[in-house]
Amino acid sequence: MTAIANLFRSSVVFWVAWIIIPLLMEIIPTIFNFFILLKRKIVQRKEKELVYLPEITLIIPVYNSAATLYDCIRSVHESDYDNKMIYIMLVNNMSTDNSFEVFCQCQKDFPELTINWMNSKQGKSKALNLALFNSSGKYIMHIDSDGILHPSALRNIVKKFENHSDVYCVTGTIMTNPERIDGAKGVFRRLFLKMEFFEYCQAFLAGRNFQSEFNSIFTMSGAFSAFRKSSILKTQLYNTDTICEDTHVTFQIRDNLNEKVVLCDSAVFFVDPIESLNKLYVQRQRWQRGEMEVVHMFMRKDLNPAKGFFSSFVIRLIMFDHTFAFPRMIWYFALICLAFINYPMKLVVQSVFIIYVLYVLSSLLLYFSITLFLSKFKDLQCYYARKWYMIFFLPLFNFMVFWFRFAGIINAIKGEQAWRTRNLNEEWQSFKEKVGEDFRWLRAGIEKLRNEVNEKN
Repeated sequence: MTAIANLFRSSVVFWVAWIIIPLLMEIIPTIFNFFILLKRKIVQRKEKELVYLPEITLIIPVYNSAATLYDCIRSVHESDYDNKMIYIMLVNNMSTDNSFEVFCQCQKDFPELTINWMNSKQGKSKALNLALFNSSGKYIMHIDSDGILHPSALRNIVKKFENHSDVYCVTGTIMTNPERIDGAKGVFRRLFLKMEFFEYCQAFLAGRNFQSEFNSIFTMSGAFSAFRKSSILKTQLYNTDTICEDTHVTFQIRDNLNEKVVLCDSAVFFVDPIESLNKLYVQRQRWQRGEMEVVHMFMRKDLNPAKGFFSSFVIRLIMFDHTFAFPRMIWYFALICLAFINYPMKLVVQSVFIIYVLYVLSSLLLYFSITLFLSKFKDLQCYYARKWYMIFFLPLFNFMVFWFRFAGIINAIKGEQAWRTRNLNEEWQSFKEKVGEDFRWLRAGIEKLRNEVNEKN
């Protein structure tokens, strides 16, 4: 009996205590999401083909985009949407390169497209608002200038609107460009980019697909999003007080106008893979910071966890993303501390391995569901399916991103709003300087003691 009690105290309680947080926060929700996604795919209503193609406006913000703008517009030209029904507005936000010359070249090479150039000197949000007021057509779409459209993306977005009269805002599916992944130099660089590709697939074809089922998309992608013109002009347009203006517009449409925001999983927009770990760090910090800013704007009076945890997906997301981030941090550091108090390392290693296996299994479930949703794109489906081994690396990538986002939470709490955030190298330098300041007194004391000893000698 004593042996059983000791076993319970040592092994069982240890595993329950350390596994419960990731189990409740991520693994169980992922299993639930898998069955929702499976149901969503099986009962997906077949959408009718378009009888006619309505006029659309495509807004493309430009800022030193000379290297990517031509390919972006060429992808519009090569889409299966009638070029005569597309009005493109390039909104230039004080570019200093030769983006305008690229625009002129596009006018010559793609005469079927109507392309206009607009200058704005008031920042991205005001530039986008200027374009909205000058737009035409039934639907307005935004795409970034550093990506390319899948040929069927525009048509599929419009088809989503035309088949669902209750849908007022649609976000496209963002993926990193597979061609840029396989062409990257270095084994570790390609591995890193493949993990990012898998993460994007999970974020959109799993995460936002699940959220779309319950009209709980937190952020429509600023890289590729679309609106009914009649709907977007009822909002306060893009807000200049946050670095995540796309999240702010999402909240306006869903919460203020009580209109539906959904994902179009068949409208794919390819972005370039992240350039470096520094860029990834800055990107995820900015996203986290913007998330907190927008929630503060919309929910400052309603953030009551006791009343809203089960009724508000925003409160649940904030608790999972921010409130529970601190016990997760303590959990990770506590594992390290156990090694210094002579705790059986066998138990620590076993518990970490079990958690890792659970994460891999949850990634495997999402892998199957994403493969199903990619059935409309055979090339993408084959590319994704062949990279099945990435499910073993994805938990490690997500672990790294957690710390990047956690840094974003800390910096958002103690810092001012800014588009420019410090990268990893700058953070490390700041850390070293801070440690140097904190221990300066210790170095001074040691130096003083050393001088006294030398004087006595």
